Amino acid sequence: MASPTVTLVTAAPNPAVAGQSVTLTATVIPLGAGTPTGTVTFVVGGGPTLTGTLSGGTTSVTVPNLTLGTHIVTATYNGDVNFTSSTGTTAVVVIQASTTTSVISAPDPSTLGQPVTFTATVTPVAPGAGVPTGSVTFIIGGSGGGTFVQPLSAGTATLSLSTLGVGTHTVVALYGGSADFLASSGTDTHTVNPGPAATTTTLASSVNPSVFGQPVTFTATVTPNLPTTGTPTGSVTFVISGTGGGTFTEPLSGGTATFITSGLGTGSHTVTATYSGDADFATSTSAPLTQTVDMANSITSLSSNPNPAEEGTPIDFVAFVAAMAPGGGTPTGTVAFTLVMGTTTIEMSVPVDAFGFAFLSDQILAAGTWDVSAVYSGDANFGASGVSDYTQVVTGAVSGVQAIA
Repeated sequence: MASPTVTLVTAAPNPAVAGQSVTLTATVIPLGAGTPTGTVTFVVGGGPTLTGTLSGGTTSVTVPNLTLGTHIVTATYNGDVNFTSSTGTTAVVVIQASTTTSVISAPDPSTLGQPVTFTATVTPVAPGAGVPTGSVTFIIGGSGGGTFVQPLSAGTATLSLSTLGVGTHTVVALYGGSADFLASSGTDTHTVNPGPAATTTTLASSVNPSVFGQPVTFTATVTPNLPTTGTPTGSVTFVISGTGGGTFTEPLSGGTATFITSGLGTGSHTVTATYSGDADFATSTSAPLTQTVDMANSITSLSSNPNPAEEGTPIDFVAFVAAMAPGGGTPTGTVAFTLVMGTTTIEMSVPVDAFGFAFLSDQILAAGTWDVSAVYSGDANFGASGVSDYTQVVTGAVSGVQAIA
């Protein structure tokens, strides 16, 4: 006949904290000779059902991640051929796990206006385990601070600010706790240093309006805003719109930078100057300046060879077109030559070459006095000009050769 038994069950640790594994141990005591064998079934209220095999009358199982609260554990010895089954019970209490909260800031120190990221990390205190959830309240003292609630994600919460004033700020991160984890807090200090001093960049043109080809000097002056003093260093970038413009960077010297150009096309150009900033002074950009470039005046001269010429001799007429100061460059376009003697008129248009010359060559003229004019047409950058009072003399041929007028 099978002997009766008594089953005792214990839990350790008890109470346990959230995330902590609990070991359940069943001891089967025989009310007679011998040692019970077989298995014990553990039924955990609100948890799993586990089976352990007896060895020397005892068996243990491990239960992970029990939820918060009280769990009734029933351990049933299933009996064997010599011993009858029996049941024992106990209660396992799971309480909230303690936590620690730490908070850091980066960069630290920061400069005025620089974004700062505060990071709070919440971790369970051993033997607690798991990942805390919920939210963290950041309390940041001083100018530009305040109270900010951020959610936890994978145990961390972050906050970014760029509003903090100069000085030292006390930072408190309060974790509010959750069903499984107790509240905790951490503190830190963050320092904001004064940023680079504000500056003002002004821009001026040496001549405005200018004419095509005329050198124009743009001068940028960078000064610190009061009450700051000192001389900014670094560079200035000039941005000029339109034909002949572009982006040009020049070094600062004594707080000024200059850029000289004679290549701007006719029309209006928008010009700005941006200071690069340095360790002590902040960047700034000038107000836009409108540079107007007008057409340059031209001047045309006329010569011929030979003059006087003997009738029948080829005559070369040369017009030279140049920019009139302060303009510069070489005009393009055409020169219209007109040769008049009495009722005879000769007209011919000749292009201006890359050097400003227009050639009317190998003209055979009748004897007499010719009134010659050369009129430059002008182009997009140069105004028209001309010569109208030039005289070409052609004498009678010595050999009797006669040109046809």
